[in-house]
Amino acid sequence: MVFLHSSIELYGSDRMLLNVIDTLPEGWTAEVWLPDDVPFLADGLPAELTARGVDWTVRALPVLRRRYLRPLPLIGMLSRAAALRGQLRRARPDMVYVATSALLLAAPVARLAGFQRTVLHAQEIWAGTEGRILAALARSVSDVVCISEPVRVSLSAPVRRRARVIANAVPDSAEPIVDRSEVDGPLRYVVASRWNAWKGHETLLNAWRAAGEPGHLTILGGPPPIGAAVDVPALVRDLGIGGSVTIGGEVASVRPYLDDVDVMIVPSDQPEPFGLVAIEAFCRSRPVIGSDGGGLADIVGDGETGWLYPLRDVSALAAVLSSVGRDDALERGRNAREAYLHRYAPSRYAAEFASVWAAGG
Repeated sequence: MVFLHSSIELYGSDRMLLNVIDTLPEGWTAEVWLPDDVPFLADGLPAELTARGVDWTVRALPVLRRRYLRPLPLIGMLSRAAALRGQLRRARPDMVYVATSALLLAAPVARLAGFQRTVLHAQEIWAGTEGRILAALARSVSDVVCISEPVRVSLSAPVRRRARVIANAVPDSAEPIVDRSEVDGPLRYVVASRWNAWKGHETLLNAWRAAGEPGHLTILGGPPPIGAAVDVPALVRDLGIGGSVTIGGEVASVRPYLDDVDVMIVPSDQPEPFGLVAIEAFCRSRPVIGSDGGGLADIVGDGETGWLYPLRDVSALAAVLSSVGRDDALERGRNAREAYLHRYAPSRYAAEFASVWAAGG
């Protein structure tokens, strides 16, 4: 089968592509087609695919990006779609898997090429004009897998009827969980995401200052290759909070950093379709402070596995940061680990995806 993917990094949707491939039945083979319109990162997704023995190629895919919504780029998009039709006919896969909504133009292309089984992995919340365009394209999809209930609810009614929710999962670690119950000193926090404007770094850093810099904060990630970004180092400097904030930059995995902190923060200003980094924290028995919207609100139990605050509310986030104590963090971290084992483990993920593959076997 052919997987069409719109990214080449190792963030949420990229890691979920790897997880989905890991669920394929014995004897099934996957080939991944990656986009040519983003900077190539050999040590990103391609390296992980190679390590798994999965074939991949970079191709001129018709990825729906905002920068293409102009007359000339749209003409180029149609050319890419026509080329994809020919490539699919030559490859003759048993199934086409559209790994993100950004590649939904491939669905009608696959239908025109004669393929009856096209699966969409919906990893975005659909809204507004973009949502209506995606809904029209999704008419050519045979099956839809949604990463959360908020994603499923955002789909148009005809698409929703073909959709099922399979919550994301992350693999467990062989390393023992680091116990921080005997650690002295202020609490340590980490935030890990691309520095997209909607990811809430400005909200978090303003709240951090308003709360009196209540510990130490490590910021992982970097600016996105495309789209609006926040200059995080400049923001830290302008707010005068450099003494309590460390910028760690891009890292291969957040897990070593989770072992050195007490709490993960996911401060997104818009509803997260899921919030994969939150279950990474749960896996390592770390609670999460998160904004109360989208899939993140389904993952984080306020008062149980973490703390929730209203989207974009600096004062509310500052109040949460001021209230967190070590005992609370430890207790909610233990609850988070239990939630991971029951809801977000790979065994559950593989079992639910088995029904997807059975329908097309």
